[in-house]
Amino acid sequence: MQIYPLSRMLQMFISMLCIVLLLTGCDAGEVTGRTPNDETTGDDRSEWPAVIRLGLVPTEGGADTTARFKPLEELLSKEMGVRVELVSTSTYQGVITAMENDQLEFAWYGPQSYVKAAERADAQALLLERSIDGEKGYRCIFIVPANSAIQSLADAKGKRFAFTDPNSTSGYTIPAIELLDKVAMPANEYFSEVVFSGSHGTSALQVAANEIDIAATNDLDFGKMIEKGALKSGAVRVVHTSGLIPGAPLAARRELPESLKHAFIKAMLKVNDSPELMQKFQNGGYEPVDDSAYNIIREADAFLTKQSGSAR
Repeated sequence: MQIYPLSRMLQMFISMLCIVLLLTGCDAGEVTGRTPNDETTGDDRSEWPAVIRLGLVPTEGGADTTARFKPLEELLSKEMGVRVELVSTSTYQGVITAMENDQLEFAWYGPQSYVKAAERADAQALLLERSIDGEKGYRCIFIVPANSAIQSLADAKGKRFAFTDPNSTSGYTIPAIELLDKVAMPANEYFSEVVFSGSHGTSALQVAANEIDIAATNDLDFGKMIEKGALKSGAVRVVHTSGLIPGAPLAARRELPESLKHAFIKAMLKVNDSPELMQKFQNGGYEPVDDSAYNIIREADAFLTKQSGSAR
């Protein structure tokens, strides 16, 4: 297959994306600066539902994701004074649809799935997840089996490749752009086979088992797999790492009472006071965020859509 040179438009977009994602770790995508004590939202619970449902995208697989975040369910129930239930579906789309149909009050999304939820379900970003090092985001990584001859993306031509989900940022949007940047070809032309694994955990396990030659995932979920013992340390290697991606957001249905959103933010920030919980979640806690932090994801999505249309 011929490798086509990058267009000037793609080069400009990649440069812009790298700069913005780098700045996200400092001050781009400014957080609101809002803290629970900054607003007088009151404590009117008259319009609160009897049960608060928190949706989780299936990063590790539905049951595993729910089990990992069980302590969060307990923390939120205690701090908010109302029963909180975790809900995990088998696909990213399932969490978006659940909020769209008023079956969730809050949800933990990836940046890409949040952008879709904001558009379709009027989701409102409240908090972002920090990396284990305290950065305001995480990174896409490409992994291969430990014994693979692949040392870089340039070595992976003609191999079997796995994305995670079309609504995943680090499992689709960013790796698709990284491939265009580094090898100047889309995945379906560069690899002999392209599949969607369904979750970051499944991608890691398929690579470790040599069922897939190379896969795109992220450093946060990769760390979670190792921390819980689901993936043996040293079973796979990282051959490429992206720039910083804005942290995964926790979002609410915008129509919810402000007092409820306020209480949720306040309760979630309690995680920051618990090194034990941050270790279990393999992150650096949470901080308030504004929807505008995810505009770069919207731009990346629009760019890929345009590229796909041009290729047809």
